[in-house]
Amino acid sequence: MTISVAVVGAGPSGFYAAQSLVDRELDCRIDMIEALPTPYGLIRGGVAPDHQHTKRITKTYEQTATQPQVNFYGNVSVGRDVAISELRALYDAVILAVGMPLDSGLEIPGAQLKGVYGAAEVVGWYNGHPASRDLDPLLDGKCVAVIGNGNVALDIGRLLGKTRAETAITDMPGYALEAIQNSPVTDIHIFGRRGPADAKFTNVELREIGRLADCAPIVDGQGLPDEITGEMSDRDKRLRERNIATLRDYSEMDPAGKSKRIHFCFHSMPVEILGEDRVRGIRLQRAIVKDGKAIGTDHFYDVPCGAVIAAIGYRMEPLEGVSLDGGHVVHTDGRIERGFYVVGWAKRGPIGVISSNKPDGQLAAGQVDEDFDAGSKPGRLAFEEHLNARGVRWVGFDEWRELDKAEMAAATNGAPRKKIVDVEDMISLLDEKGRKTVDARISRLSASRMKNL
Repeated sequence: MTISVAVVGAGPSGFYAAQSLVDRELDCRIDMIEALPTPYGLIRGGVAPDHQHTKRITKTYEQTATQPQVNFYGNVSVGRDVAISELRALYDAVILAVGMPLDSGLEIPGAQLKGVYGAAEVVGWYNGHPASRDLDPLLDGKCVAVIGNGNVALDIGRLLGKTRAETAITDMPGYALEAIQNSPVTDIHIFGRRGPADAKFTNVELREIGRLADCAPIVDGQGLPDEITGEMSDRDKRLRERNIATLRDYSEMDPAGKSKRIHFCFHSMPVEILGEDRVRGIRLQRAIVKDGKAIGTDHFYDVPCGAVIAAIGYRMEPLEGVSLDGGHVVHTDGRIERGFYVVGWAKRGPIGVISSNKPDGQLAAGQVDEDFDAGSKPGRLAFEEHLNARGVRWVGFDEWRELDKAEMAAATNGAPRKKIVDVEDMISLLDEKGRKTVDARISRLSASRMKNL
């Protein structure tokens, strides 16, 4: 009997798991289950809208989704429409590829003030994620503080610093583009606890800051090390040296003539968000790095700002029947138990690049192969019966293609697409198109019958 496999999540880790199962030529049916009507996870909702070259990987994922043994079930929420325990009863194998969609909390005084946001919700907002489209962040001041020294912090700073012309050719939703361009923000401060050699920026993204049309990077050259020291691989040393070289170039750049600035603030430990009803500033403590840890000194300073965005990490949304440890799923080399596996960020934590998910998928496919010679559970047909019984309106991959076409057709001013950001609008568009298709088919059949009379 064919092995039935459910992959929960249709982001990169889910697609790599599905493709790895296909590549092993197992006798299996693979059902990808996604909470949104749209596939691709962080590629659509997390990768910066001005990084369209990164988003091209979806063409590879589309090839996976259209394999004959693969089905896509969008608009199906695990936990709401179907429980993990129900999936495990229906499928021989369940692979969790749910990622880490929630922000790690900022645990300092004032973090509850209006104007404090997590990076995940801000990134979702400017990417048109349905869960974040109504965020409407406070961008009514001249300064925004971004906490974090990774690529997400750079993405946020870069997009806040871009001109209208630079953002018009992205797939950023109009509401976010207008909010950013109409805001009075002139200064973006990126704060990191450790020094510049410890920053997690990739050099490709760091160099983008220096190419912005009307935004200058500001770096204090006095704080840059002359050489990289400490135990590390040759590769890590080269990466750090490249970043320091780029930052040194920035320290020598003249910001004159640019209306916006991105300030790189190292050795700066946030200790309090200032304000009463909303954010008015941020208090920081100068830090030193000792034994790999940032340690505060006696020096404090305040920076006025109207919003604080914490890009300090992510965590999983709790799932019934799934044990978590430190924010990710408890597992042994990806296997939770026989027939239950985990891949991607839910397995490793929020580290690595998109391709880092591929080995996880290959390992999970191998474990399914080891654990099952044949299937014994009903899988797809029983799953669809379950969804129908609960009145769940799922979205198939062909329907996603219709949404994709509609978004691209609506694009203007050189943008690759105009995203539909409301789930109800997506379903309405599909149902309306479906009705027109049925009506057209009936009309053709009626005309054919009349012709034959």
